[in-house]
Amino acid sequence: MTAPFGPLTPDFVLSAVEAAGLVCDGRLLTLNSYENRVYQVGIDDAPPLIAKFYRPGRWSDAAILEEHAFLAELAEAEIPAVPALAIGGHTLHHYEGFRVALFPRRGGRAPELDDPAVLGWLGRFLGRIHAIGAKQPFVHRPALTIQSFGEEPRDELLASPFLPPELRETWRSVVDQALDSVRRCFERAGAQPPIRLHGDVHGGNVLWTDAGPHFVDFDDARSGPAVQDLWMLLSGDAQAMARQLDRVLEGYEQFADFDPASLHLVEALRTLRLIHYAGWIARRWDDPAFPAAFGWFDTPRYWQDMILALREQVALMDESPLVRQF
Repeated sequence: MTAPFGPLTPDFVLSAVEAAGLVCDGRLLTLNSYENRVYQVGIDDAPPLIAKFYRPGRWSDAAILEEHAFLAELAEAEIPAVPALAIGGHTLHHYEGFRVALFPRRGGRAPELDDPAVLGWLGRFLGRIHAIGAKQPFVHRPALTIQSFGEEPRDELLASPFLPPELRETWRSVVDQALDSVRRCFERAGAQPPIRLHGDVHGGNVLWTDAGPHFVDFDDARSGPAVQDLWMLLSGDAQAMARQLDRVLEGYEQFADFDPASLHLVEALRTLRLIHYAGWIARRWDDPAFPAAFGWFDTPRYWQDMILALREQVALMDESPLVRQF
């Protein structure tokens, strides 16, 4: 099994940071990340920095620089995202075959998503992010589409060894049924202009301080419908999600327009995330971190549970979408 991040020993990480022109003090802390490798690095006579080593082969340099440019645009507008540091005039550095970016360290705690005031605050900042994101398109970063998040991972999984033979045809039938329902949801939603998104707004990518939230990990930034950055903040039954949505939109609409027709996409996007997530794990199985963390992935129980989850999603997509309460 190959190890895409195998060379990243502590000495290698510190050498890579010093190659960018900084002096490390020897302190190094590995932070949680599967897609990339992220470290807190102590800097001599200065606050620690965050060093992000991008997964080899995932993004082009141009796509990474678009992420950095978007972050800089948000920071310039005083939106609390954490931009990559420009060192020697560059935000992206190369070292021994790896692409590396350095970020200031920003701490915080998980947001209390059951607090209406927190949801409103998040809505305001997401509205501001989307107002900036709608100004111009991404050129080098991909879009969130039914093909990229549904059809392609479905085909990769069917061609993989992970699906148990006795469940393969059942899974194929259910995932195809789910994708048909997704397509109908997109048809009902109508034209939803794609904008630049964070792409993965869940509680783990929002850090809260007494001064409010800041958004981290724009690694999945891509083009897509605005509601993609909203639906993961909602949980519970339909009534609970409707109440939460009202609070988010109360803040959001102070800065950006929201098309109610896009609510047809909430369960469709949830379905695509389920399929894409499974495809992502399969695609990364050659990274030793993945079998260690997702050892249940190639068990019949996982695929049985996924079949059940997709069937539940089909039923939800056939129901009426969320309705705002005020």
